[in-house]
Amino acid sequence: MQEIYLMRHGQTLFNLYGKTQGFCDSPLTELGIQQARQARKYFEQEGLRFDCAYCSTSERAEDTLLEVYQGPYTRLKALKEWNFGIFEGGPNYLEPPRKPGQNSHYDNFVPYGGEHVDQVTSRINQAIQEIVDTHPSKLPLVVTHGGALYCFYLRWQREGDPRPSFGNCCILKYGYDQGEFYLLDWIDPGK
Repeated sequence: MQEIYLMRHGQTLFNLYGKTQGFCDSPLTELGIQQARQARKYFEQEGLRFDCAYCSTSERAEDTLLEVYQGPYTRLKALKEWNFGIFEGGPNYLEPPRKPGQNSHYDNFVPYGGEHVDQVTSRINQAIQEIVDTHPSKLPLVVTHGGALYCFYLRWQREGDPRPSFGNCCILKYGYDQGEFYLLDWIDPGK
């Protein structure tokens, strides 16, 4: 079974101030840089040596990757965070609330120029699928975003899977076998 590590970026200025951050961007805070360095220490302690690395085109993801990985890497727009439409850059509390029974935003942002959960899930899943298909027998690292990771998790969630925390610099370890992804572990390197 091939393995792939997926990771969320470190804390950003918008995370710190409770602002909605999808396609818009803000820089890592000092804590965000420290979180990324803790993730690098985790990878080193586990003896993990990645054969290739990818990140979204957002600065926060690329800057996180640069703290944890040395070597050539690829930026992919398909790995970007959920597009939250007109809520981008505004306070989180202005976002439309989830409807009763929802485990995601589903179509809540569509009327405001944002993406449907199915759009996010499709593009993140396709990007990660292409990464593993391009690098069979290799160990890839992907740095992306909380909402994108959550969509990927929901797509491949199986009964009995643990519910990961999607905090800054969380790491999800997946196995890939015959076109299927399996959550093997999730790590919070800050704990």
